[in-house]
Amino acid sequence: MKLGLLTSILPDSSLEEVIEFAAEQGFACIEAACWPRGKAQRRYAGVTHLDVENMDDARIKQIRELCSRHQIGISSLAYYPNVLDADERRRELAVSHLRRLIDASRKLGVNMVTTFIGRNHNKTIEESLEMLKDVWEPLLQYAEDTGVKIAIENCPMLFGKEQWPGGQNLFSSPAIWRRVFEILPSKNLGINYDPSHFIWQMMDYIKPIYEFRDKIFHVHIKDIKLYQSRLADVGTMAYPLSYMQPKIPGLGDIDWGKYISALTDIGYDGAACIEIEDKAFEGGEEDIKKSIVLSKRYMERFII
Repeated sequence: MKLGLLTSILPDSSLEEVIEFAAEQGFACIEAACWPRGKAQRRYAGVTHLDVENMDDARIKQIRELCSRHQIGISSLAYYPNVLDADERRRELAVSHLRRLIDASRKLGVNMVTTFIGRNHNKTIEESLEMLKDVWEPLLQYAEDTGVKIAIENCPMLFGKEQWPGGQNLFSSPAIWRRVFEILPSKNLGINYDPSHFIWQMMDYIKPIYEFRDKIFHVHIKDIKLYQSRLADVGTMAYPLSYMQPKIPGLGDIDWGKYISALTDIGYDGAACIEIEDKAFEGGEEDIKKSIVLSKRYMERFII
């Protein structure tokens, strides 16, 4: 496995600065944040370390040389929008930008894009599943034609009232994964496996690794802490952030030994990228970098 970092936690640093810092800390790769330039619509989004809208041959060469010089790989180009947004214009913008990511990923030799499958949060699961073919079949055909894999993260994107009641990412459980893979049987569609989202959904985060072993293209390293006293007060029907909080690895409820052990059982040898959303380390750039250093130090018990 290759220990990496999702770069969106360093929004004020350039790609060059992020790669230099990652190399100094001994990371093997980065998952490069590739949102369109502009104002972020939510926390940990809207970061543009790699501008795919202005990716000419000179910039491709520059990025390749930068990675080679620092001996850092790019595991994936990352962009996590709502591709099934109820607003048609936002949906079309997301799809267009994903196509640009696919192009850039091929040109850079990365051949991986990490994203969400999306959901109209006001519609039922069944209604959202019906939307999949129209939106995703052309995207996946494009990915297949260019040799790029698409790895969907399993975050429900259901945290606050603006995402209530259904959340903004349908791809949230093994039961739904099976249906998605039946509707979209593309060899280029897989999973960006994040165990933290199973914790607050009260699900087994180990067992699906074995069932979906051939579909796990990329994995995230992020922890979640459940506050049982809060859960007892508000229940599972409350906004999830009422009873849980993202944490850096080792400070939450995930058994990382069991998680990494299961991945080694299935022969997974791809990227394992640390994703940080821990509010305890948001005092400034020094705090953020400390959270990255601590996370890597902890995960080196299992991945070196």
